[in-house]
Amino acid sequence: MAALSNKEEGFEICLVASDRPAEGLEVAATAGHKTILVDRDIYQSKLEHEAILVEQLTRRKPDLIVLAGYMSVLSATFIKTFDGRIINIHPSLLPDYKGLSTHSRVLADKRIEHGVSVHMVTAALDDGPLIAQAKLAVRAEDTEQTLSDRVLKCEHQLYPAVISAISEGALNLHTQTVIWNDTSRLGAVSAGTITFPKLN
Repeated sequence: MAALSNKEEGFEICLVASDRPAEGLEVAATAGHKTILVDRDIYQSKLEHEAILVEQLTRRKPDLIVLAGYMSVLSATFIKTFDGRIINIHPSLLPDYKGLSTHSRVLADKRIEHGVSVHMVTAALDDGPLIAQAKLAVRAEDTEQTLSDRVLKCEHQLYPAVISAISEGALNLHTQTVIWNDTSRLGAVSAGTITFPKLN
């Protein structure tokens, strides 16, 4: 989970938070970012854990909260506090294949397309208005690992592009509403084909 604050020159990371020990915290700290571990295992309830997260995030006044590998569904109370300011990336073409093991499930179902979705976050698992997707063709020789590698490449291209689009004003997020002002500002994702579900 990263909290971003909007500066004139673009977005800056004002906090990197995790609910479990993670290498990403060390990487962020080495890069000079503020980090915090709010370990869910030391709290008696989800409510108590999220209250600490809210306190830490509110203190830094983020314009955007970016989830990456945050393997927990946020509560309605948390969502309401930051409504319209939380986005997530998921390795499937939502609304298909919510949850875990998306690559193996796609292969088992013999799907011809797979990809990644960036979406606004709600209190439901991998739910919320879609912002953008990157699609790729499933190859006959694909294994779970090769498919995962190619989808990850899409993730690493699409997510930063969406964040940049927000910082440049090409994309506006409101309460459960996605408004693209200029989709051309998203740029290109060489690993897949970008689609804009709200415009289809």
